[in-house]
Amino acid sequence: MNLSIEHEIEQAHAAGVSHPQNLPYLLVPDHPNQHGVLLVHGFGSTPREMRLLADYLYEQNFTVLGVRLPGHGTSSEDLAKRSSEEWLSAVERGYLILQQLNPKVSAVGLSTGSLLLLQLSQLRPITRLVLLSPYLRLKHPLSPFVKFLSFFIPFSHRQIETSERPFYYQRHPLKAIAELNRLRSQVKTILNHIKTPTLIMASTGDKTIYPGTAEQLFNRLGSKNKAFHSYGDNVPHVLTTDENPCKEDVFRRTHDFLEKVKCKT
Repeated sequence: MNLSIEHEIEQAHAAGVSHPQNLPYLLVPDHPNQHGVLLVHGFGSTPREMRLLADYLYEQNFTVLGVRLPGHGTSSEDLAKRSSEEWLSAVERGYLILQQLNPKVSAVGLSTGSLLLLQLSQLRPITRLVLLSPYLRLKHPLSPFVKFLSFFIPFSHRQIETSERPFYYQRHPLKAIAELNRLRSQVKTILNHIKTPTLIMASTGDKTIYPGTAEQLFNRLGSKNKAFHSYGDNVPHVLTTDENPCKEDVFRRTHDFLEKVKCKT
């Protein structure tokens, strides 16, 4: 296995990624603190979604790697062909690249990215986890039936600002949403086995995941060292971009948990 960020970038280009902000990245500071942080974006997005947080942590001397999940940054048709196992494999490769550079590896995931990190924690030792807007249930009432519906309605449509269209899909393949359902079902079975110190942040303004589902996930985590913070109705699902008025607070809490909290399982 070729474990390098250069290979990951080559693979992204080969898959059809054209916009540079949709490529995976590795940020190595001049004076690294020997603590790597793996960043995993959400469903239908790209590594750009985590880049502001990456830059923030990099400035604090963390080595940061942002992965690209297969099927993202390419096309909706490509995403429809991908499995959650492929997503997890990309996350694990990112972890192994970081591990080559750092004795400690922590991870931050957004939404679906956080579920993949929970799976990864059962395969590889992760020092600390930060889960942003994780879920066990999606808000859309038809989400449990997407596998059946995908035979008749291949894509769901949503409005995206023109400036955001290079980074988010306007069409979500229902087959890929069915993969999300399979992923969250798998995650449910391992939550009580997870002992990694974990910080979860979510918001009551989240219109993507079912109300209270992030806290439900938190309550089922097996870790004795865990913390939960909820933002208000003015905070959206994506906590890491400029759309979130509390973005800087999210970044600060993430940094403080990774850097200052002395965690014991």
